[in-house]
Amino acid sequence: MFELVTSEASYYKSLEILETHFLRNPVLINTLSHSDTHFLFSNIEEVMKASERFLMDLEHRIEKSILISDVCDIVYCHAVEHFSVFIKYVINQVYQEQNYRQGNQAFREAMATLENHPRVRGLSFTSFLILPFQRITRLKLLVQNILKKAEENSDREANAIKAHQQLERIVKECNEGVRKMSRTEELISIEKTLEFKSKSVPIISHSRWLLKKGEVQLMAGPKSTRTMRSRRLYQPLYLFLFNNLLLVTKRSSSGDKFQVLDSCTRAMLRTEDLKDQGQMLANVFNLKLLENQEERQVSYMLKTSSMSDKLRWMCALTPNRRTRFMSTSAHQTDSPQVQCIQSYSSQESDELSIEMADVLNLLERTDDDWMMGERLHDGERGWFPSRVVEEIQSKEVRAQNLREISVDDSRNPQFWSLGQMIRVSNLYKQCCMCHINVK
Repeated sequence: MFELVTSEASYYKSLEILETHFLRNPVLINTLSHSDTHFLFSNIEEVMKASERFLMDLEHRIEKSILISDVCDIVYCHAVEHFSVFIKYVINQVYQEQNYRQGNQAFREAMATLENHPRVRGLSFTSFLILPFQRITRLKLLVQNILKKAEENSDREANAIKAHQQLERIVKECNEGVRKMSRTEELISIEKTLEFKSKSVPIISHSRWLLKKGEVQLMAGPKSTRTMRSRRLYQPLYLFLFNNLLLVTKRSSSGDKFQVLDSCTRAMLRTEDLKDQGQMLANVFNLKLLENQEERQVSYMLKTSSMSDKLRWMCALTPNRRTRFMSTSAHQTDSPQVQCIQSYSSQESDELSIEMADVLNLLERTDDDWMMGERLHDGERGWFPSRVVEEIQSKEVRAQNLREISVDDSRNPQFWSLGQMIRVSNLYKQCCMCHINVK
């Protein structure tokens, strides 16, 4: 609790540097337009006022007694009434980064001078900009640690639970807001590259996002041995798959535009795997559009570069018909599970970034060492290489993992598994350093 108070004081002092040293600097501000200033600093003044009010109430509590009785009641009150300013600030971070990178020469020179000032202690301007998001997530972890020490059925425990739930809601709204903003930016970028052959399809929508894109080969012509060996049999297509729409396109000769040849709602897509058809039909599947943009049924025979690429496209195009194992929501206790033993950052939109000790339900696997999984603690799905995970062999452990996700523990509602994963991750690193075989 004392750490929560002192870290809030330190955080507020850093915000003061951001305001007085950067935002109020006339040389820097004169290099920016009014809109650029707004995008760069967003509602930082509102965030500062929220922190100031919060810190004052925390200090008043200490003034009453150096032996702090509780702080989570104060956290809860401010999270409900004032901390919504964090959501607006964090969502704006996409524009902050763009404006910072696109600054003119005068802006970069002024910024370099300010960053070299002793007052900032060698920290960059961007490290100050990210402080609010770091703070709201740290507050959540601090409250979580307070909850671990609270006595059962005490007022402190009840306040900590309420505070953590409210902070969890704010963090989720921040993350969801950033995700929606990034998705919209991606849609705008894609729409600029599209050229519609006939009927135009509106791409930008708040309920739409990109799932997967990439090149496949269209197989056409009579299926004889001669034509199978001819390169003319293959025509490159580029697919844009959104959560509710598929665009079949062809890349322009310049390479930076895509001509839309066909489109279909995702619900009207069907796939058929072509197995045991010989080497020429390796990695080939049929894609059927039950009703395309012209209200006709169309079929495409598509070839991918590898077996895993084929399966990934089929799972993305028709997910409900392709996943081999049931979702964790079905509470199937004997579903295959894997645990991450090496962190992996996603490289494509259908992949999943996973961290050490993440546990996932295994949904699909390919013969060339790729897996599709559903992370237990948040339900996120995606592909990852099998080399970064280890299969959980024990049926009891798999069942326990599912129970931990579904259990409604009054002391740690919906979030205690995060702390457990952090502890497991730290323990795993220590064991690896000591060359201990981890089961």
